[in-house]
Amino acid sequence: MATITKTSKDANVRLGSTPWGNKSALHYSLATNASGAVIGGNSTAAVANGDKVRIGLIPAGMRIYDSQVLVNVAMSAGVIGDLGFEYADGVDDTAVPQSANVFGNDIALSSAARLRNATTNKSVKLPKAAWLILTTAGANNANASDIEITLDAIAEGND
Repeated sequence: MATITKTSKDANVRLGSTPWGNKSALHYSLATNASGAVIGGNSTAAVANGDKVRIGLIPAGMRIYDSQVLVNVAMSAGVIGDLGFEYADGVDDTAVPQSANVFGNDIALSSAARLRNATTNKSVKLPKAAWLILTTAGANNANASDIEITLDAIAEGND
């Protein structure tokens, strides 16, 4: 039986400058009021079918390898969503293109559940800060809801 050794080492395997390492869980929350509008959002209109909600910023240099959506209080019947990112500066990056569904697609937001990312996408290292976005589909939201999103990431810094 042969022993095979990689001759090039993974440059991104590093602990960083903290004693607890470089693994992070980024936590985001999205809540809507009784009329279906985002609490703390810049609009009082209810989240409608096809709307994009910018939930929070993801720092540059993070490699996201997994995500979970915890629907504590569900949105209206039929509401689904895609979870992804878009760059905060509005300029796409050809090496790491923006994606509306890299962290999950057709996520059922209409019933309470803990949902892990079921896509087969590779991990994504963001070269610059990006918005975590949820793009809704299926139906308009007219319910109060409470949703938490966790991104599991490795802080690799900017190269």
